Amino acid sequence: MKRLDVPSDLKKTIKLQMKLCIAEKPSVARDIAKVLGANNPKSGYMEGNGYCVTWTFGHLCTLKEPQDYAPHFKSWDLIFLPIIPKQFGIKLIDNNGVEKQFNTIAKLVEECDEVINCGDAGQEGELIQRWVLQKAKCDKPMKRLWISSLTEDSIKEGFENLKPAEDYKNLYQAGNARAIGDWLLGINATRLFTKKFGGNKAVLSIGRVQTPTLAMLVQRQKEIDAFSQEEYWELKTKYRDALFSASIDRLKTLEKAEKGLEYLKKNQFEIVSFEIKEGKEKNPRLFDLTGLQVEANKKFGFSAEHTLNYIQSLYEKKHTTYPRVDTTYLSENLYPKIGGILRSMTIYSDLISPLLSQPIPKTKAVFDDTKVTDHHAIIPTEIPPSSNLSREEKLIYDLVAKRFIAVFYPECKISNTLVEGQVGTIPFKASGKQILEPGWRAVYAKDKKEEKDEKDKDEEQTIPEFVAGEKGEHAPLIHQGKTSPPKPYTEATLLRAMETAGKQVEDEELREMLKNNGIGRPSTRANIIETLFRRKYIERKKKNIFATSIGIELIDTIEDEVLKSPELTGEWESKLRRIEKGEYEANQFKDELIEMVTELTRKVISSKGKVINFEEEKPAPQKEKVPRVKTEIIWIETQCPKCKANNLMKGKTAIGCSDFKACGFKVSFEILGKKLSEKQLQDLILKSKTSKLKGFTQGQEEGVLLMNDDFSIALK
Repeated sequence: MKRLDVPSDLKKTIKLQMKLCIAEKPSVARDIAKVLGANNPKSGYMEGNGYCVTWTFGHLCTLKEPQDYAPHFKSWDLIFLPIIPKQFGIKLIDNNGVEKQFNTIAKLVEECDEVINCGDAGQEGELIQRWVLQKAKCDKPMKRLWISSLTEDSIKEGFENLKPAEDYKNLYQAGNARAIGDWLLGINATRLFTKKFGGNKAVLSIGRVQTPTLAMLVQRQKEIDAFSQEEYWELKTKYRDALFSASIDRLKTLEKAEKGLEYLKKNQFEIVSFEIKEGKEKNPRLFDLTGLQVEANKKFGFSAEHTLNYIQSLYEKKHTTYPRVDTTYLSENLYPKIGGILRSMTIYSDLISPLLSQPIPKTKAVFDDTKVTDHHAIIPTEIPPSSNLSREEKLIYDLVAKRFIAVFYPECKISNTLVEGQVGTIPFKASGKQILEPGWRAVYAKDKKEEKDEKDKDEEQTIPEFVAGEKGEHAPLIHQGKTSPPKPYTEATLLRAMETAGKQVEDEELREMLKNNGIGRPSTRANIIETLFRRKYIERKKKNIFATSIGIELIDTIEDEVLKSPELTGEWESKLRRIEKGEYEANQFKDELIEMVTELTRKVISSKGKVINFEEEKPAPQKEKVPRVKTEIIWIETQCPKCKANNLMKGKTAIGCSDFKACGFKVSFEILGKKLSEKQLQDLILKSKTSKLKGFTQGQEEGVLLMNDDFSIALK
């Protein structure tokens, strides 16, 4: 039979279209590849079924450094400031692994017919992918995978509803404007203040978000330092087992208090009014990232960064939804899925069974499309956690799960009692609160009691029945107290202050409104706090955070309010959000920052120089030594030293990269016949060497283990 020749133009039309998916990390790429049927592993990607699935390691590209624009900018000389490139450029991060993976992506971009951006579904994720595609000179049609969880069903649904990449152009513009703004201010202000006030001793780091955050801590510290404690006295009395307080100003002297006590003893107690009001306590809100970090810090003392790591891990293990969110609401189209998620949470069946016996309530307090932007609040998925979670991950999952259950319970019904009385001419009052129907509080009934101050607030005294006009004997007393200084920030209260640009807000509705003008974003606030710790501008004492002397001096040196004002920084954040919505021009934002940086440079250079004192604070006298407490090493929080893209994990015989197949990094528990302790392994991995060890049975008996540049291990 004669062979049929197919015309070349027809060959092109019947050629299988190759679609390239780019995820933000290898583990997510594997999840996507599995769903798409791209099961054939290659170097740096997976392929199959018409798809290639590759990945970045987070940021592969970054904005160019000053010296990339002109060699003389490498010098930190005031005469070159401000540095304002005509056109901002990007470059690959200087790393062999990054370069290799980028070359793989660039080759695949050239060969594919369509690109599907599968990056992290947020502003930073959009920026990471767009920069890589820009660097790879991508001119192929692009679509966007936008999902809120990594479950198989969610990925399938996402690929069935791919979005045009154009829909996320403003999101990229906002991320790019944020990066450029941080570069302009960070590069110029850091060099400016370092050269002017650093005395060639240290770098003075200035940042768009870190500096106003530090300013809030310094301001609070100054308020605490300036506080002068005063004694005061209050008149109280006990009548029929209820404690009443005098409704008068605090007394400044004991003499006045004693005179008041004598007066009270001469007169009977009389009830003026007795009122009981029934009310309701609203259900708590679902968690956004900041709310989860605040709760985890209060309950478990977890830092914001650790909480972010734990919830990110739960997301990647498919147990919870996308974590880097700033909303406490769910989309209305999620309502039909709620029952299925609740039914899958079998470990909470005793709490969930009352909910499943009737229709799940659909209230605006939970479901509201107008309050949801890119993603909804953090909730569990229909995939329950397995037993291999770390203790910390279990605690974080429990917070998310119980909050998710609690929002569907009835409101808590309470009874508020207010009693007013008088002794002679002195007015008294007492109040109490009783829980009539626990409602959502039943979800937390078995939890440990809250902190003592919260316990005192919630469990007020039980008030007996009184009748207006009744009189009787009472037991007056004097209560002596002392005024309290402002409380230092904890990570929980600092996160809330960043969220509301320094305003003290308890009301949830008002807090929700202020989020648009908060400083930083939920996903970056933890890193900002950690940066301040690394720079030694702040320090932690137990749960409290204090500014160091260097941090205080730095803020005192900055005269320009625009650098340290949370409100002004909040205004920039609001403009970035408006860029996301297409309501503000990214170029205008950049021009405003250029103008601000130019004016700041002029003012600082012409000001009088005052060198900051970098002397180390003298350590407090050492107390008697106490036995060292052994701290657990949490490997999942430790970055792999080789690929720097993944964290480490502890296996049965070794510590290794969580993406070992791609990276290959591993250190065995036993080396040259000696079993190493976890502390010795930590020293070897993080410091590239151990202390001098004994007990090796292969080769020499003692020595120092060294990790070479190629990550091989030698005994010296």
